[in-house]
Amino acid sequence: MTAVLSESVSDGWSAAQWSDWRTKVRDLVASTDAVLLAHNYQAPEIQDVADHVGDSLALSRIAAASDASTIVFAGVHFMAETAKILAPEKTVLMPDAAAGCSLADTITADQLRAWKAEHPGAVVVSYVNTTAEVKAETDICCTSSNAVEVVESVPADREVLFLPDQFLGAHVQRVTGRQNLRIWMGECHVHAGISPTDLRNSVENTPDAELLIHPECGCATSALWMVTDGQLPTDRVHVLSTGGMLEQARRTTAKRVLVATETGMLHQLRQANPVTDFQPVNARAACPYMKMSTPAKLLRALREGRDEVIVDAAIAARARSAVEAMIAIGTPSSVGE
Repeated sequence: MTAVLSESVSDGWSAAQWSDWRTKVRDLVASTDAVLLAHNYQAPEIQDVADHVGDSLALSRIAAASDASTIVFAGVHFMAETAKILAPEKTVLMPDAAAGCSLADTITADQLRAWKAEHPGAVVVSYVNTTAEVKAETDICCTSSNAVEVVESVPADREVLFLPDQFLGAHVQRVTGRQNLRIWMGECHVHAGISPTDLRNSVENTPDAELLIHPECGCATSALWMVTDGQLPTDRVHVLSTGGMLEQARRTTAKRVLVATETGMLHQLRQANPVTDFQPVNARAACPYMKMSTPAKLLRALREGRDEVIVDAAIAARARSAVEAMIAIGTPSSVGE
């Protein structure tokens, strides 16, 4: 077979080299008793070779239920940590353990402890896009699709500390009307970079398009304002998690759909509905951390058993309680980023 090239030239691989790479990956997955998981924001080639593709929590649930002894998680570090938290007995590998998350990095466990000290008695609700250490300081986790439901599960007279995403927090506050919701001012630099200007320009260029908007986006509030102001029809604007976007893609009859989230999601949407034209609101909204999981690094992880993700057992136990509390509120179909 044709030898697989180094990662520095993988963009120039021939069809034979890609076929060779896919065969080697699948053979190694089978021989190492592994399950290969890829997040929706991964490169299309990695999504296509994976056993399962989805959002981080859905993939972690799959990992926990899998009979495989090894989980290879093509995503970013907090996602692999969540898989390890839910499946502590399994080996969890990443193509590149240095793949971080700008949103998760906006708050540390020390910062959360200090915030909690300022608001004694408050219930801490953390987005799953956080480190294991932050989850360990959390009462209940949430995803973008069940954040409203999780916050509404907290008694109305209890103060809520919501972290770390300010745009998701604003969305939750807008929907619930809750005044005792304190919001951490963090953001995903990719989603925050999808601006109201990007949205307005896209809508002006394609006025008949449907809109799928992730609540982490900087343009989510503007989209809802445009609906309220009558600039956009209510039935064409959907603020959704990535899982919700996929469901909407399968049922839409729109000719064109504008998508406000990381551009890797377009691959899944187009596969789910090849008839509709899915286009990004901002074509530059690509996460460099997600793209650190290159084909060559994925092959290396399978061959060499690296990079393994380890979570301290005590931290994992506390973090697991927060994740399981979230799962107890929502059904499997209702959770996702």
